Amino acid sequence: MKAPLKIGLAGLGAVNREVAKRLLAGIPGLALSAISVRDVAKARKTVTGESIPVLDAEKLAERCDVIVEGLPPQEFRAFASPAIERGRIFVPLSVGKLLENWDLVGRARETGARILVPTGALLGLDAVRAAAEGSIHSVKMVTRKPPEGLEGAVYLKERNLSVIGLKEPLKVFDGSAREGARGFPANVNVAAALSLAGIGPDKTQLEIWADPTVQRNTHRIDVDADTVRFSMTIENIPSENPRTGRVVALSVVAQLRGLVSELKVGT
Repeated sequence: MKAPLKIGLAGLGAVNREVAKRLLAGIPGLALSAISVRDVAKARKTVTGESIPVLDAEKLAERCDVIVEGLPPQEFRAFASPAIERGRIFVPLSVGKLLENWDLVGRARETGARILVPTGALLGLDAVRAAAEGSIHSVKMVTRKPPEGLEGAVYLKERNLSVIGLKEPLKVFDGSAREGARGFPANVNVAAALSLAGIGPDKTQLEIWADPTVQRNTHRIDVDADTVRFSMTIENIPSENPRTGRVVALSVVAQLRGLVSELKVGT
């Protein structure tokens, strides 16, 4: 029997709290080994009890085989870099920040680390990745979220815009996935993931709508390639954090299972 993979959670937001609960409940081949949080008392009370050590970024990377990042965007590199330097598996939830720290991908190639981007709130990334083995002509994503899920985004703050109190849908962004990830770092990491699976962040087109008529975070993706043409729509129930769907945590758990399972389904 192999020793279980030691999982470290960087941050205990809505996603990683659920991941922690499921790891602590027991997943064969996986063990929650350590966490890194600011509010230790809250972490002890809500999730981990007294048994799981709380470590800084360097020690988390030293102790754990896999680091799952679920942090405020400004803390991304502080945890990503030690994990990459130690050749760990790094699972980023702040995928948009990976676009701004692309040197880490090259460094991972040198250290033997792996960066595994979870599917998150999307569907069909297998199909996009397969199409990218040929030639993809275009990828467009249209995101609609309840206004409270977009309020306070960097892009809106820079323009002194508020979307609270809207009575009808308002398109707040139209541009590339790279620009969208930069302007909405806590809202559209899905667009960054889609771009990495397909034709890149500069060619992937993104629209973002603040829509008071929807109660779920909705993403529609249209792909046109030389081998296939398809459209996909997913409606995600928001978690306690309205910026993130409940399915994101389950996507991370599924990806972690795939690291140790004898059967892996999908590309």
